[in-house]
Formats: sequence, C-alpha cells, structure tokens
Amino acid sequence: MLITEYRIDLVVLALRTILPLDHPADTTLRYFFKNERIGSNERELVAETVFGTLRHRLLLEHTCAGNATPRRMALAYLLRFGGYNLRELEPVLKHGEKEWLATVKGVKIEELPLPVQAELPEWLVEKMRVSYSDKDILTIGKSMQQGAPLDIRVNTLLAKREDVLQQLHNQKIEAAVTPYSPLGIRLKEKIPLNKDALFTEGKVEVQDEGSQLLGFLLAPKRNDMVVDFCAGAGGKTLMLSALMNSQGRLYAMDVSEKRLANLKPRLKRSGASNIQPMLISHENDLKVKRLAGKIDRVLVDAPCSGLGTLRRNPDLKFRQSPDSIAELTVKQAAILASASRLLKIGGRLVYATCSILPEENQHIVQAFLAAHPDFVLRPAGVVLQQQKIALEAGDYLELRPHLHNTDGFFAAVLERI
Repeated sequence: MLITEYRIDLVVLALRTILPLDHPADTTLRYFFKNERIGSNERELVAETVFGTLRHRLLLEHTCAGNATPRRMALAYLLRFGGYNLRELEPVLKHGEKEWLATVKGVKIEELPLPVQAELPEWLVEKMRVSYSDKDILTIGKSMQQGAPLDIRVNTLLAKREDVLQQLHNQKIEAAVTPYSPLGIRLKEKIPLNKDALFTEGKVEVQDEGSQLLGFLLAPKRNDMVVDFCAGAGGKTLMLSALMNSQGRLYAMDVSEKRLANLKPRLKRSGASNIQPMLISHENDLKVKRLAGKIDRVLVDAPCSGLGTLRRNPDLKFRQSPDSIAELTVKQAAILASASRLLKIGGRLVYATCSILPEENQHIVQAFLAAHPDFVLRPAGVVLQQQKIALEAGDYLELRPHLHNTDGFFAAVLERI
C-alpha cells in the first residue's frame, strides 16, 4: 500500500490517541475508527501499525534516541517491520528524517539489552528471571512479538467439526484442525467471522485453543452441577455446556453485569439451555455460600495480568506493573479459596490464568494446598491423557506460544478429598 501524507497522519493520530494507554488499545482503536470513518485499506494500515508499534515499542524507542514521538515511532516501525524501504517513505518525510531513518535500519538488535531484544519491560524481565533463564525469556519474548492465529471452537450442540471444516473449505477459507483440542479449527487468515453464517447460526465461537483445553481439564459430566466462577462473557461457559450436552446445571457467575450481558446474545445463538447467569457482588456473595458443598465441577479462570496474551494484547505489558501484579495475587488467592468451598467431596476444581508468571500460578496453588489439606493436586498431564488429548504436561498445564502456538496459559487440577 502506498504511503501518503494522509495515511501517515492517520497512523500518527491513532498512535497519539492510544499510546497514553489509559484504556485497552483495542477498545481505544475501535472508538478511533468510529470517529474517523476511514476506508478499509487505511483501517488495516492503522491497526497493523498501532499493534506493531506496541509489540516493538522498546526497540522503536531505542531507535528514536530520546525523541520517541508517535510520528517517529510510526516511521521507524514502517521501515523496520512494515515492509517499506526508505525510497517508498521518502515522499512523506520531513527535514532531517531521512538521515535519521537511515540509522534505524542499521540497529543490530542482538547487541541491545535483553528487555529490548525480548520486547518486555525491565520489571517483567526481572520477575521472569526468578523462574526462567535469559535464553528462555528471549524465546518467550520473541514468540509474543508474532501475531496470534484465529482459532474457533465448534459448538457440538449444533455442528460437527468435519462439517464446519467442509463448509469453510467450500467458501475457499483455508482452515485446519487444531493439534490438541478435538473441537478446534485454526484459520489461516483473519476473516470477519461475525458476519459468517457459521457464527450467526451459533455453530462456531472464537476461542483460542489453549482456552479450549481448560474445558477438557474440567471434564464435566452430563448431569453435573457446574460453576464457571469468573465467567466473563461466557466463552468457556458455552464450551462447558456443550461438553455437558446442555444437561445438568451450569452457573455462570461474574461480578460484572456488563460482561454477563454480553453472554446473552451468545447464549441465544448457542442452543444451550442449562446455563444460569448469576451476578455476584464479590467472591463471598450469599448466592455463592448457598451453593457450598453442592457442586461437582468448578472452573476458576481467575482475573490475571494477561501476560500470556501479548500476541493479541501487546499493550498489557505496559499497562501492568509490579504493584498491579501484587494486587492481583491477593485477589486470586481469595477467589480460589472462596470457589473451593462450592465443591462436593470428590469434586474437581480447575484454577487457570492466561499469565506466564509463577506468582499468579504455581505460587497461588501451592499456598492454597498448604492451607487446605482436604484438597490434592491431580497431574494435568494424566487428566489430558484420560481425555485422549496428546499433549505432554506434568503436574500443571503450561502453554506457551513458541511451543504450542496458543496463548500463554496455566492450569492446575484440584480435587476435594
């Protein structure tokens, strides 16, 4: 696409709007597009440059040598990662920018400090060093710089995976089955799925393969009483309902009325009839206490830093901090303790996050087990084997983009004895 002054001005305006990072980047960008009403080519350029700049922000700031304006960062991104050469950018350059950009191309990334190479803030690299080698941090950081594929989950209440795959192929959409989840399909290109009949008829939902695997760890049976404790907009709730063949009872609990409202249209499309949305004011709500000791399966997809989803949400690494992580771990421990009271003896709880930090994951689970001798850890690898899922895992499920091509996920399977 030809870079014109109009297009570069749009990119700069979008970056200026988003870079304070007061709100999630995708939300701010959506409002930006609503206000600007620009063509689809320009939207694509703006979105790619904004998210690319967030992914590579630390390197771009380094190349801007103390003068990292939105304009300079956009130009440096387009030259270094956007596939443009200096000659193509020259018509839009101002005085002195050509000479500076010539130096941008020559920056050798392997000579820079680890945080810049890995595109991870210093505080995060320091936290990761407790559990990972520098080599692993670099590998994880680089894998998070790639865009994520588009994974969908087939709703088995309404369709079979092979039929959905055939329908996609008939539309000339390149797609393949996911390697681990027996319900997943991975699309080669990102398509506007919300306009497709497969989506509007409820046969598929967008869901990362890693997220799908959580449902198989929980493995609810048809007539179980099940709680999705932090249901959000209900992606995992809908999957659990399908695994239960829409039988038994499934409570979708959340503290956010807005998130539960977003579940309603999805619920209508899905054909699921065993889901009961339940707004709670906090983890110790009376509605939760009334169900104590009555539930067979509990999923706790805990609020977390989201640092496993940087391929999709690169702004999160700048919107989190050591203080926010410390706050989250207090909340995670409280939620897990409260959710555990719902379980019957012999019941199963899956604690999960989309974080790669042990303090949100293993540390929370280990502290919980130390305080609750009536719970034991079931090895995630064994549970996956029982579900006929060919994925190597030990005590915990730990997914990484560079190993599994999923978001970074953590899950532990706990049983009340």
